[in-house]
Amino acid sequence: MHQVIHIHPEAPAKPATGQPCNGCGVCCLAEPCPVGMLVSRKRHGACKALVWADAEGRYRCGLLMAGSARPGLWRALWRRWAARWISAGSGCDASFEIEPRPDPTRQFTP
Repeated sequence: MHQVIHIHPEAPAKPATGQPCNGCGVCCLAEPCPVGMLVSRKRHGACKALVWADAEGRYRCGLLMAGSARPGLWRALWRRWAARWISAGSGCDASFEIEPRPDPTRQFTP
């Protein structure tokens, strides 16, 4: 199946399957994870919890960022629960083949 997703121009390239997450956003832009389905209220398309972190130059899960306002034990519990549901730390599991972006400056000659 061919699917077009719109990735931030500064997003890092998708890592190989099994490699640590680098915040490329491909998996969450293609389809939400189980908890993302609840948050986004949809099973297909980009997850609404996905956030572009401009300072880091990568995508982040808004569910993990949301817990940062809660101090102490509640923050730790929230982050642990959210990390488990998004499978954080288990490596890249997006088995998608990514085609390179077309270069708009490239000249084609017949």
